[in-house]
Amino acid sequence: MSDGIRRGSVDLRTDRAHGARIYDYILGGKDNYAVDRAAAEATKQVWPALPVHMRANREFMHRAGRYLAAECGIDQFLDIGTGIPTSPNLHEVVQEVRPEARVVYTDNDPIVLVHARALMSSTKQGCTAYVDVDLRDPDTILTSKEFRETLDPSRPIGLMLIAVVHFIEDDDEALDVVRRIIDVLPSGSYMAATIATDDFAPEMLAEVRRTYHEHGETLRWRSRAQAARFFDGLELVEPGIVQMHKWRPDSDADLDVPEADIAMYGAISRKP
Repeated sequence: MSDGIRRGSVDLRTDRAHGARIYDYILGGKDNYAVDRAAAEATKQVWPALPVHMRANREFMHRAGRYLAAECGIDQFLDIGTGIPTSPNLHEVVQEVRPEARVVYTDNDPIVLVHARALMSSTKQGCTAYVDVDLRDPDTILTSKEFRETLDPSRPIGLMLIAVVHFIEDDDEALDVVRRIIDVLPSGSYMAATIATDDFAPEMLAEVRRTYHEHGETLRWRSRAQAARFFDGLELVEPGIVQMHKWRPDSDADLDVPEADIAMYGAISRKP
C-alpha cells in the first residue's frame, strides 16, 4: 500500500474487498489491501482468465475514448466509476486527440478520491475534476459543483460507464440510475459501457460471483438481452453490443482470445 495515503484522513474500508482495488491489483497496481488481493487470487483460482478479462476492459475504455474524441468530436466526458488511476487514464487518452477536453471523474471509493486528486492532472487547455459519489446517486453527480463548473450540459457529453453497472444487483435500479443520467444529457451525447455477463462461461462465472460475494463485493451478471436494455432509445454504433474485445479492436491479434475469457459486453451508443 502506498505510504502517501494517510489512514486517518478517510475511511478506506479495508474490511471488505472493493472492485476498484481488485482491478488495481490485477493490473499490477499497489493501491490495494490484503482483502482485495485475497479476493483477486481466489477468483483467479476459479477463473484464471481474470487478468485477460480486466486488461480487455481497460483497452476498451481506451478505444472508446479515442473514438469519441477523434471521430465523434466529443470534448467533454463524464466517467462514472473511474476506479484507481492507472495511466493512461481517460483524460490522457482524449486530451491526446483534443487537448481542450474536459473530464469529470466519479467513484465511491475513498482511496480513488485520494489518488484522483493527486494524479489526474489535465493539460493546460483542458480540465479534470473529481466527484466522490456513488452511481446510485445520479442527482448528486449532475448537480455537483464539479459537474456544473467543468462540463457544459448544453453541448454533447461522452458518458463512460465502464465496468460499473454490475455493482448494482437490482435490474430496475440499475436501469433507472443510468436512464436518469442519459435523460439530462443533450442530443448528440454518447454512452460507452461495458456490462458484465456470464453468457460465455456460465458455470465457471457462477463460482466467480460466489467468490466475490464471499469477500464482500457485489457482482451481477447480465445476459445480452438484459445488457441491451441499457441502450434503449439510443442509436448503437457499429458493431453494436459485442464482447468488449470485439468492439473495433486495434488489431486482429486482439481477437485471439477465447470467448470464455471475456465476461463483458461492450458498446457505444448515441443519444438522438
